[in-house]
Amino acid sequence: MADEKKFTRDEIALRNNKKDAVFIIENLVYDVTKFLDDHPGGHEVLMNVVGKDASEDFDDVGHSLDAKELMKKYLIGELVDEDKVVVKKRQMQWDDSATDAGSGGFLSSWKFPVVLGLLMTVLYTYLFG
Repeated sequence: MADEKKFTRDEIALRNNKKDAVFIIENLVYDVTKFLDDHPGGHEVLMNVVGKDASEDFDDVGHSLDAKELMKKYLIGELVDEDKVVVKKRQMQWDDSATDAGSGGFLSSWKFPVVLGLLMTVLYTYLFG
């Protein structure tokens, strides 16, 4: 991408309509004018962020890998160095060991509702069976 065009945030701010729909995601500039009608979430979603930095909105939705691959088709350049911001990647933690092992125990685990359900079933069967 050595011949990549450089844009300022002010230039992008002017490109905010259906005939020239451009926005920024992670310091890269995308022209989605031709994609407006094809966007699965509708063109309104894109129109809400044209002319702006849409990085946070894009991350909040949680786009698929296919969507991220499709984005490359609409990449037209990047921001000038003076307008770039530090991109912060979100850290997702899926490890259950991160929870405090000393808090809750049996009552806050999945075991308590199961035992309670079995106890209620036995009690109901004994009383009404």
